[in-house]
Parts: sequence; structure tokens; C-alpha cells
Amino acid sequence: MSTDALSLFSPSDGRALKTKLLQLECHFTWALTKEIVDLSDLQSRLEDQIELDLGKKVGAARSYCFLGYVRYLQGFLDDALANLLKSEKLAKEHGEDCERFLTVTYGNLAWQHYYRGSYSQCKIFLEKLVGIKEKFPTGSPTVLQPEVYGEKGWTFLKFNYKYYEKAKECFKRALELEPDDSEWNAGYAIALYRTEVEPPKVEDSLTVNQLRRAIEKNPEDAVLMVLLGLRLALFKQHHEAERLVDEAFEMDPSNPHVIRYVGKYFRQGGSVDWSIALLKRAVERNNNSAFLHHQLALCKRKINLFQGGARGKGREITQLIRQCIYHLQLATTLKSNFIIAMAELALHYAEDYDIARAEDMFQTTFKVAKEIHEKLQPIHFYYGEFQQYHKKSETLAVKHYKECLTLGQDTTDGKQSARSLKKLAEKHLERDPRDGEAFGILGFVHKAEGERRQALECYEKAQQFDFNNDEYLSALCDLRLSLQ
Repeated sequence: MSTDALSLFSPSDGRALKTKLLQLECHFTWALTKEIVDLSDLQSRLEDQIELDLGKKVGAARSYCFLGYVRYLQGFLDDALANLLKSEKLAKEHGEDCERFLTVTYGNLAWQHYYRGSYSQCKIFLEKLVGIKEKFPTGSPTVLQPEVYGEKGWTFLKFNYKYYEKAKECFKRALELEPDDSEWNAGYAIALYRTEVEPPKVEDSLTVNQLRRAIEKNPEDAVLMVLLGLRLALFKQHHEAERLVDEAFEMDPSNPHVIRYVGKYFRQGGSVDWSIALLKRAVERNNNSAFLHHQLALCKRKINLFQGGARGKGREITQLIRQCIYHLQLATTLKSNFIIAMAELALHYAEDYDIARAEDMFQTTFKVAKEIHEKLQPIHFYYGEFQQYHKKSETLAVKHYKECLTLGQDTTDGKQSARSLKKLAEKHLERDPRDGEAFGILGFVHKAEGERRQALECYEKAQQFDFNNDEYLSALCDLRLSLQ
């Protein structure tokens, strides 16, 4: 796009301007689906990040830019514009070549003025972007500035887990252009941490290798250090993991991100009391973090499990359950589509013997999950547990465990559902070796897990004891055809 081409369009020509706007790289063109994110929670997280980045002008400028877009989505156009202008001011204070950091901010400002009807201002920012592109050519119209790839990557990481893979690709592209940049290395490490299914051996872990490289580029990043500690703990590298976590906490003990991950490390390692102490410190500084309240609920839950379960264990267990409920209620209030916390809250209502409230909460959770098309699998598992242990309905428990397993057998929830189904079937077969339904359940599990011959044997027994069952006949037909 050239300046001459832009001059052909008058400020009043909205349609022509929009054609140009759609070619920009900024939050307005990155296909961010606002329906799948809690905008108030995202706003809170960005404001917290700005506070953390006060001494880092580029980081704060990036967060103000994203916050401007979020405030636009919330309908606060004046506040949106104010945040974008703060982003521009901080980026300019960066000094030499500051224009490279303004591409996304100027793109957002162009869109903002377009929506405000200020076409002349919109055109000014489009012209500024032409100047940046001419000053910093990338050699190809399809290649972006590394700062744009980086800002896009951080946006995807902040927005929603469904964008993590896109974030990973953005940081990879940035690193292709600037392989030694500490920020792009950090972003790529975090994106891998959140997406990679770890291999059996630590030396084959892309996440571990990239975290090490990112720390080498920025040895003072305590968040990266504690993330590496958490990941090494999965590979039983406990000595190095604990050293890294201790060093990270000593380096940046007031950083809420460090505190929460250190707390998570100790919770997973069994030091729940120490984890609670750390998380409470973080909550004192930031009481609006849904993540922190959820982590505290998990800690209280773990203490509960250590003490033998929730049912009929006295006043102390009741207090723990209600503390879990308190933190889960806060988490789900702060983040209205926190699906996992909502399902856990429903289960805790049931453990507090409020079955009606638990049922209502589960139905609300199913509704929200279907609206935003995510996390249905764990809800089916939790609801199966609710039906089995609290409503004493094995029929509905089996139905929802099956739904969970159908949505994926290799996930944690899928594996747990498979185990629950097997236990239920085996219990029934101990009472009655001719229970066709129990064999049908086992057949279903074997089929879902890809064990077709075992599934065939189970369904044959199921049909033998329940001859006219259409489900078993259909499964047998499919299995026999697949084994031919």
C-alpha cells in the first residue's frame, strides 16, 4: 500500500477505508472471538500486567494496546482511545526505532477512528503505517516485522487457550527473523509449555529445551525459571527443579506470577500448607485473580483428600469443603466462563449436601460450555461422579462417563471415565456374571480405546445375555466389518 494510493480516498469514503483497514495487522483483524472469553477477567489480567511492566515501556505499551481493544469490545470507546494513546506514548519513549513497536497500536488507532466516524484521523494513521513499512521493509509482502509476530503471539497467549497453537506459530516466525531475541524466546517457551504433550524422556522435550534457551537469553526471568522447575518435576528431575523454584522465588518474591507457579509446584509436590501460604500472599496483592482463587481451592481440596475424603469426617472436613466453595465462587465470579471451576464448584455443593444447588450449577455449566464450545468433556466426567456418588444413579453416571470417553480417550478425563466405567462393570459382574449391560459397558470402553477384539468379545457376551439390544447389535456389526 503506497501513500499515493491512500490519497485517492477521501475521509468520507468509509467503504474504501475499510478495505485498507482489513489489510492491517492488529487486534481488529486477528479474528479474536469475544464470545469465548470473559472480557472483564481479560481486562483485569491486562491491568495487572501493566502494573508489573511499569519499568518496561515496550511491555506496558503492548498491554495498553491490547487493553484499548478490550475496552472497545466492552463498548467504552473513549477509554479505548485513551489506552491506545498511552500505548503510543510509551512506545515512543522506547527511543531508537520506536516505530517498529507502533505497527499494531497504529492499526488499532486507525480502526478506532474509523468506528468513531473520524475518517480523516483514520487516514492519518494509515499513512503512518505506510511510512513504517517503507522505513522497515521485510523483503516480502507476506512477511511481518518480528515485533508484529511477537505482539500477535502475546495476544493469542493472553486471549484464550484455543489460540495457544497460533501463538506458538507467531513466536516461531518472530524467532526466524530474530533468533536471539529474549522476548520471542520467552514467548515461544511459554507457548510450548502450554501446548506440548511431553515425550517420555526429558532430553526429547521441546519445552524443556526452549525454556533453557529462553533463560540463557534472559537469566533474570524468574517466571521462566519456575516454569522449567514445574516441567522438570514431571520428569522426576527433582533436584534441579527444586533449585530452580527456590532461585526463582528468591529472585522475584513479590511477582504474583512467580508466587502462583511456586505455589503450584509445592502443591503438586505435597507441600500443600506452604503452597497455601504463598497463594495467600499473592491474593493479598491481587484479590481479583480467578486463577489464584482456583489454586487455593485445589489446595484445600488436596488437604481434604489427605484426610480421608469429604463425607462424614467431621467439622474440619466441612470447613475445608466450605473454604473450597468460597474460593471457587470467587473464581467463577471473577471469570464467568471458568468452566472447570464451575464444575468443581457444583461437585463441592454436592459434598456439602446441597444437591439441588449442585444440580443447578451443573446445568448452568453445561449451558455455558455449549455456548462457547469448550470443556464439555470434563463436565461430563464430573457430572458422572455427581450422579454416581451423590444421586446414586449409576445409569446416568454410565451415560455421562460414556459421553466423556467419546470426546477423547487419551485425555485425563477420558482415562478417568474409562476407569470408572470398568469399575462399575466389574462390580456388576461380581454380583451377576450374566449381566449383559456390564459386558456392554466393557465393550464400549475397549472399542473407545481401540481394542477391537476385546470389544468384540465383550459385545458378543452382552448380546448373549441381552439378545435384542440394538446398541450391541450395531456395535458387533461395526466391529466385525472392521476386523475383516
